[in-house]
Amino acid sequence: MPLPRTYVATPKDIEKKWFVVDAEDLVLGRMASLIALRVRGKHKPTYTPNMDCGDHVIVVNAEKVRLTGNKRANKTYYWHTGYPGGIKERTAEKILDGKFPTRVVEKAVERMIPRGPLGRNAMRNLHVYAGPTHPHEAQQPETLDIASMNVKNKR
Repeated sequence: MPLPRTYVATPKDIEKKWFVVDAEDLVLGRMASLIALRVRGKHKPTYTPNMDCGDHVIVVNAEKVRLTGNKRANKTYYWHTGYPGGIKERTAEKILDGKFPTRVVEKAVERMIPRGPLGRNAMRNLHVYAGPTHPHEAQQPETLDIASMNVKNKR
């Protein structure tokens, strides 16, 4: 009796959908883990580890995302300038109140996706906007209601 064949997706088999997520009052980490799952494509039965089979996810109202406990004031993001002694830090509160509040959501999702060429390609499926509008209406995105998936997702 022959063994059953394992399904392996090819580029022509991959079908990408568009989803829109309203981040207002959603808990950052819980939202980011569900978005990372969609962007990577792991929610699909046709998931193939070496292919980008994830869906496009549009996140609106990223500046209104919630951080539980004291994370808004205490969570620190570090980066290095490349020069000796060039370590820099900024709190989540300063980033959310600053010029680029979308970076908090982008970093949360990016750090849940594997590093490397495939991970960078998967991050192109994520589109984050600070306000309630986005320029992707032509793709007719479906609404992904993360708040109703678990009581703890919304604060």
